[in-house]
Amino acid sequence: MVAAAEQLTYQLVVAATRKLGIGKSGTMPWKLPGDLAYFKELTSKTAESGKQNAVIMGRKTWESIPAKFRPLPNRVNVVLTRNAAGHENSSALSNSVVKAPEQTYKGAHVAESITSAMDYLKKLEADGRIEHVFIIGGGQVYADALQSPQCSAVHLTAIDADIECDTFFPELKPGDWRMWSQSAPKRDNGMRYSFQCYVPASASSTSNRGPDLPAGLAAQHEEYQYLNMVDNIIRNGVYKGDRTGTGTLSQFGCSMRYNLRHTFPLLTTKRTFWRGVAEELLWFISGSTDASVLKQKGVGIWDGNGSREYLDSIGLHHREVGDLGPVYGFQWRHFGAEYSDMHADYTSKGVDQLAQLIDTIKRNPNDRRLVLTAWNPAALPDMALPPCHLMCQFHVAEGELSCQMYQRSCDLGLGVPFNIASYALLTRLVAQVCDLRPGELVHVLGDAHVYANHVDPLKEQLTNHPRPFPVLHLNPQKKNIDSFVFEDFTLEGYTPHKQIAMKMAV
Repeated sequence: MVAAAEQLTYQLVVAATRKLGIGKSGTMPWKLPGDLAYFKELTSKTAESGKQNAVIMGRKTWESIPAKFRPLPNRVNVVLTRNAAGHENSSALSNSVVKAPEQTYKGAHVAESITSAMDYLKKLEADGRIEHVFIIGGGQVYADALQSPQCSAVHLTAIDADIECDTFFPELKPGDWRMWSQSAPKRDNGMRYSFQCYVPASASSTSNRGPDLPAGLAAQHEEYQYLNMVDNIIRNGVYKGDRTGTGTLSQFGCSMRYNLRHTFPLLTTKRTFWRGVAEELLWFISGSTDASVLKQKGVGIWDGNGSREYLDSIGLHHREVGDLGPVYGFQWRHFGAEYSDMHADYTSKGVDQLAQLIDTIKRNPNDRRLVLTAWNPAALPDMALPPCHLMCQFHVAEGELSCQMYQRSCDLGLGVPFNIASYALLTRLVAQVCDLRPGELVHVLGDAHVYANHVDPLKEQLTNHPRPFPVLHLNPQKKNIDSFVFEDFTLEGYTPHKQIAMKMAV
């Protein structure tokens, strides 16, 4: 039995305002040179030389393009018009696709519908001439195109402005579409905008095949930063011994950047323990140093470092099992206080860095000293484990809160996915209590390493393609950093690959 030929798909390219306006009186009521340049790059660039992309547009969209730029160069142009059948058919490919009249649609092909246009382009694809197909307008064409399973992606230039329009793009419903990637914000003529890519939710939630996206895409899925780092360190990292005796492949000085404006960076190429991430962060915020508090909530990530065997091995014989000493939360809420044990009351003792940070962000958002640190050299000998993620700095700009975190020791297999999500969540929480929007998380890694016993599991993970990041909703009623509980967090659309077991090095 011969397998059915794979269906040719198309992708939508559109620029729209906050209210999804795309035009007024047949024109775009904005001037964004960066968007026009991206449109050209996205729709023109191909991965294979000798091929072209195709653009399908309605008659009004064609007419809105200045005559000197028609047809759009280095692309196959197809214009949709109800009068296509009335033109002389100079093409044997389809009765519904004709070469355009010399004056009206010079250099373009004409089709009566998206279906007939795709039939024509399918033949060009079969001849090895077409790589990707883009639909570029207008409003009704977009609306029709979104209804078809042939629509494989939407490339949206999201304009952060309310501009009067009379033509609109349909809403991309969260249950139907998932954000795949997003660029950092850009500015032209005082107007802010970003490039976003959406893929169908149904196809992206179960497949281990990444979407077929164009070579000119503005931004790749952010999880590739992590995957490429892991791959590079496995291939090129320097072998080093380490404290645990396991051995690592290591590289010094790496960084990643995650956009928090629309999605939440919980890695998808293996399942990340979301409840563990959230409960641990809330535990830090509470100032607790008692590992049993987490254990009672089903989170055992600190059990190894709080065990009798481990505490004795580092000379903390007097410590009760589970007493981790003045670790992260203690430093965040009681920096400089003398530590006795996990049961003592430290109210009003030491410096409450987290409270001071939030107060400063509210009073003086331009302050360049918005720093939270867990690294206290005087207290290091009393800690079960010195801080790995030891400092972060916050930054406020244009009503958005961003965070840069420095991590001295970075276990790429187990720790780093946790750490990315943890500081993304911290940024979201602080932003909400300060009435700010989330911006970006910048993760700076010192000794980035792969443990020797994680190499094979990570190689398995590298065979998985990322899936769209989830969306995180916070309880909007919570405005106090100490009031959040796990039930205030709703994670929507997290469909990762299966869990991949890796043993923690203690």
